[in-house]
Amino acid sequence: MNDSPLAAVRLAWSDPQRWITALVAAAPSLVFVAVNAATSLYPAITAAAVAALAGLGYRLARRQSLRSALVGILIVAVCAIAAAVTGQARGFFLVPALIPFAVILVCVVSIVARRPLTGLILNRVTGGPRDWWRHPGLLRVHLIATGTAIAINVVNAAIQVIFYGRGDTVVLAVAHAATGPIFGTLVAVTIVAVRRTLARPR
Repeated sequence: MNDSPLAAVRLAWSDPQRWITALVAAAPSLVFVAVNAATSLYPAITAAAVAALAGLGYRLARRQSLRSALVGILIVAVCAIAAAVTGQARGFFLVPALIPFAVILVCVVSIVARRPLTGLILNRVTGGPRDWWRHPGLLRVHLIATGTAIAINVVNAAIQVIFYGRGDTVVLAVAHAATGPIFGTLVAVTIVAVRRTLARPR
């Protein structure tokens, strides 16, 4: 079996269900932009809410994690409120524009504390030891993965700031939709790297 990072990426995204899940997560933003372009702000907010509820129904029908579905609904609700309060379409993307900054902060703090974020999130999934941070190989993998997450979020934050300022909701929606697949790929590569590290003789 090929356990290379490239093989992990191919395996992670070879399942059509993963793409459907990513599309369901991105649907409210994409629907919002499309309806806003065709009509106006408030019908777009309503359409985004309907898309989010449809996504919830889909996840429940597929017996997927209820927690992630409810988090998605909450985010869309907050985005809709921000758009309604600001009276601007770009307001829908105000909260997503702030998220990269929060993630960067958490990642930096976790690295300084020598508990890189990917290790805290993925150690149980990969079957690593409880004291994974005491193992140089595992710590190195998670430092690299968390550093990569920081780099991705720096780019994302720059895109969000630039295009939020311009009010370009199309680019903001595309950036939001791309976030899931990008971080899904990072997770897949990190899991493979950790398992390869665990398989090496110590």
